[in-house]
Amino acid sequence: MIAELGRFLIALALIASIAQMALGWVGAAQGGRSAYAQAGRTASLAALVTSAGAFALLIVAFIQSDFSIAYVAGHSHVDKPLFYKVAAAWGGHEGSMLLWCLILALFGFGLTRIGPAEPAFRARSVSLQALLQSLFFGFLVFASNPFDRLDPAPLQGRDLNPILQDPALAIHPPLLYLGYVGLSAAFAIAAAGLIQKVSGREIARALRPWATGAWASLTAGIALGSWWAYYELGWGGWWFWDPVENASFMPWLLGAALVHSAIATEKRGAFPGWTVFLALLAYVLSILGAFLVRSGVITSVHAFALDPERGVWILAMLGVSAVSGFGLFAARAGQLGEGDGFEPTSREAFIGANNLLLAAAAGVVLVGTLYPLFVELLGGAPVSVGAPYFDAAATPLLILTLLLVPLAPFLPWTNGGARPALKQMRAAFALVPVAAAGVALVWFGAPLLAVTGGALGVWAMAGAAMDAFNAMPLARTRALKFAAAGRAMAHAGVGFLALGAAADASRPADVNIALGRGESIEIAGRTLTLAEIRRADGANYLADRARIDVSGGRSISPERRYYWAADTHTREVGLGSSITGDLYVSIGEARPREDGSAAYEIRAAFHPLVWMLGLGAFLIVLGGFSALTAQILTRRQRGAQA
Repeated sequence: MIAELGRFLIALALIASIAQMALGWVGAAQGGRSAYAQAGRTASLAALVTSAGAFALLIVAFIQSDFSIAYVAGHSHVDKPLFYKVAAAWGGHEGSMLLWCLILALFGFGLTRIGPAEPAFRARSVSLQALLQSLFFGFLVFASNPFDRLDPAPLQGRDLNPILQDPALAIHPPLLYLGYVGLSAAFAIAAAGLIQKVSGREIARALRPWATGAWASLTAGIALGSWWAYYELGWGGWWFWDPVENASFMPWLLGAALVHSAIATEKRGAFPGWTVFLALLAYVLSILGAFLVRSGVITSVHAFALDPERGVWILAMLGVSAVSGFGLFAARAGQLGEGDGFEPTSREAFIGANNLLLAAAAGVVLVGTLYPLFVELLGGAPVSVGAPYFDAAATPLLILTLLLVPLAPFLPWTNGGARPALKQMRAAFALVPVAAAGVALVWFGAPLLAVTGGALGVWAMAGAAMDAFNAMPLARTRALKFAAAGRAMAHAGVGFLALGAAADASRPADVNIALGRGESIEIAGRTLTLAEIRRADGANYLADRARIDVSGGRSISPERRYYWAADTHTREVGLGSSITGDLYVSIGEARPREDGSAAYEIRAAFHPLVWMLGLGAFLIVLGGFSALTAQILTRRQRGAQA
């Protein structure tokens, strides 16, 4: 019964989305205040309620271990802990797409409440958001329905991939989709503004809160995914330039550019065409990411599905979104208006330069990600584009961006004034050589790029601190205080990210060795001794847990697990964290020795200051939502004045 009701609700959500699209379109043509526009808003609520009901039923099916549903049988097991049964609802392709559609419907309903202020503009935005909803709900109904039946039903289920049975991975997809889908709202607003012939400044004002919230959520999702890869996969790193990681990084880069470009457009009328183009492109790249993850064209531990037929569906949705969005932009971009011009040393100029650098970095990542696919498509031998390319091509662009980030808040709009800005930042200039010397001293022998990145990280943090010191006393309203605090926190977060990445790039070489009980290794001035191996079985796995004593009195406990339902071995990393960094240890298979004893594969690493990466991401997210709060308060103030 759950399966049939779930399929019915998804079909209703598709019908409601189509109705929302048609009614909103007619309502916009009639000025946005007609009965059609109101009916479109009601249809958006119906799409939200029916999709939420379907998602709730899917969770119930997992809790009840209803293996007559193929998706449940393929991603759950009777012995799975309850938390992971619930998380498995979005742990595979079909369920994650239902979550994607639910968030699309949520944003579609949100646009009816807090969309563009002008009624026709809002109605058109709601209609275009419904078009995006309809594409994805159609994909669910016809190609990826999570409620398809399985006959005969298995008794126990196949289980969710064990490496996905992790709290961070349970939270990561919803946050990531809030970012991806938030960009859909910016796309809908930008396209609606082009159709309605709205000025670029009005489009920027309408889409800016959605872009800010989406970018902050995307940051949180990427950070959680990176943290999961760091401690769960056992590879010893936090970023690998994996194609799926790149698929989320490209919209993030363009989202950062969009947020800043929208500020310049709203306040000074600068870059109206560029802002609209970024809004369209960022969402198109988010669908490209869905294609890469779900089509089977790339192989990744992060990938959801390996189904070319589904890939064709997503490619078609990508084509519809790209052709319609960019075609509309080509036809109407000239009607967005222009700003009053600005000096090369103005805030607009620095925002524009940073925008170009971020877009260029996204382009570099895009080329590196897609190049192997095109080579194989043209009949060439399989090739791999890895970290050396991305480090060499993208990192210098990001370093230049980091150099400019702290300067812009000190520059005036339009007329420029580099000398006063540089005078205000003299303390930061004094810190740069100190920081460079400190980085070189702490990580002697570090590559020049790492030393440069560390110094610029301090530069960004110093600039953010002085920005907050100067701006907060001048902020007379709550909105201005939130805006100043958000900008300073986000820029400081970027500095912490740079410093953490520079430190990790300078870490000592990893140690890979087989150890017996009582044997030791040295790494980063610390002695690690394998003290014991004991059983530590869980509810749905068998485990061997090591106790590794660290000089100074601490111990670390990595595990080697076997999940019998999935017939899969995993490594659970042991972390010893301190202010200086993480000791990172994983344990592998036992190897017999000639004397009859056993030695265990040990991988040990030291990651200096890796905690700065998490702090940096947290500050960026906090800063993003602080800026979003400022925009909401400003909107309310305008509404009250109207």
